[in-house]
Amino acid sequence: MSQGKSDSLLPLLLSLLITLGLLGIGAVLVLRLINNGKIIGNGGLHLGTTEGQSTFTQVKNVPSGLFNYGGSTTWAPIRRDVDPLLQAAWPNFRLRYVDPPTGTPGSGSGIRMLLNNQLSFAQSSRPLKDEELAKAAAQGIQLAAIPVAIDGLAIAVNPRLGIPGLTVQQIADIYTGKITNWQQVGGPNLKIIPFSRHPEDGGTVQYFIEEVLGKQPLSNTVVIVRDTTDGLRRVAATPGGIYYASAPEVVGQCTIHPLPLGQQKDQYVPPYQEPYVPPERCPQQRNQLNYRAFQEGTYPITRRLFVIAKEGNSPDAQAGRAYADLLLTDQGQAAIKKAGFVRLR
Repeated sequence: MSQGKSDSLLPLLLSLLITLGLLGIGAVLVLRLINNGKIIGNGGLHLGTTEGQSTFTQVKNVPSGLFNYGGSTTWAPIRRDVDPLLQAAWPNFRLRYVDPPTGTPGSGSGIRMLLNNQLSFAQSSRPLKDEELAKAAAQGIQLAAIPVAIDGLAIAVNPRLGIPGLTVQQIADIYTGKITNWQQVGGPNLKIIPFSRHPEDGGTVQYFIEEVLGKQPLSNTVVIVRDTTDGLRRVAATPGGIYYASAPEVVGQCTIHPLPLGQQKDQYVPPYQEPYVPPERCPQQRNQLNYRAFQEGTYPITRRLFVIAKEGNSPDAQAGRAYADLLLTDQGQAAIKKAGFVRLR
């Protein structure tokens, strides 16, 4: 090779080596970012974890210690399925469920126990009441109701009843004693036997009375049951029975029919995903919650679940806020959905 040709090739070789070096550095940086979980979707590069990609271990200010909690029975699937996952991620954040010393557990009893310093935080299926906020203020306490999930009420009837659905107003009329026979709502000539838990038993009953019945009292025709298990068992054994409860507690049951509801007749929305799974195919198959209808609000009786936490920097306040923050991570929301509820985001 002549000297002239060497001289002309040298700049090209140097340029090629520099380009390859830059590409190599870039590839290393990209691989590091991928390994650190900082490339999301197809949107490009981000310098931190984005909302919707968070995990339990990324939550900050999770305190160590043993913390009592309790309240709404609606929360039972979350306590059973989700809370052990939180504790596996944060073993020093120890949670202990506590029943009320008297009466039955529920949102109201949980909030009372919180104000009596028996709980670090409470679980509720309804917002805080004005009188609860006033009682807290009188004690120099501020409470926060932090929404973490979407729930709704489902209506259970006997599977042999054979009606397509009910309006919210018809449900109200049944439970206030204005409608007493299924024939009045297009069903058979059969006496209606409405079942309910006691009004003081929890947030679900209080929510039903306030939001569905418009604060009208339950009729004296309503048969009081101990809990949802008892209520569903009674409906399964009573051809004219009807009962209401949190949708995840009703929709997957084999012995009852979860009834489609609507604000208007013939505009019924089922609480389950269609096609409906009849009892004879259960438990090999079970009805699943109609997540889309609950999240979009097309199902007519929806509500939120709340963590009731104290404000401030006390250990109890830190525990309540950390618990809510853990449930609001993407990992927490996915676990809430797996437990049968609707994710908030």
